[in-house]
Amino acid sequence: MSNCKIVISILILVIFFEGLIFAEEEFIYDPKGKRDPFIPLVTEDGRILKLETEDKEEKLLVEGIVYSKAGLSYAIVNGEVVRVGDKVQDYNVLKIEENRIIFIKEGQPLVIELKEEEEE
Repeated sequence: MSNCKIVISILILVIFFEGLIFAEEEFIYDPKGKRDPFIPLVTEDGRILKLETEDKEEKLLVEGIVYSKAGLSYAIVNGEVVRVGDKVQDYNVLKIEENRIIFIKEGQPLVIELKEEEEE
């Protein structure tokens, strides 16, 4: 009879901790400044939703830099590979340095630093 109690106790513990053992981390979608595709554009009663836009100009996001002292540097800006002289939105890439990019628009420079990846 004691073996039966042990088996029942184990089953109860497994059922109790099953949620903790097989629990998945909740996924949170990050639209990265763009429209969230999981939000419907039409309501249930057929009205079209107008989405508010933050700024007319999108922000420049420097995601990575491949730096070369020889001047053959590349960078990833807003998901696109660019080099000196390329255009991103209304900005021209003026200079790519080891940890930052200098853009220029209408004679005004804009310096954007490469942010280090956060550790989890």
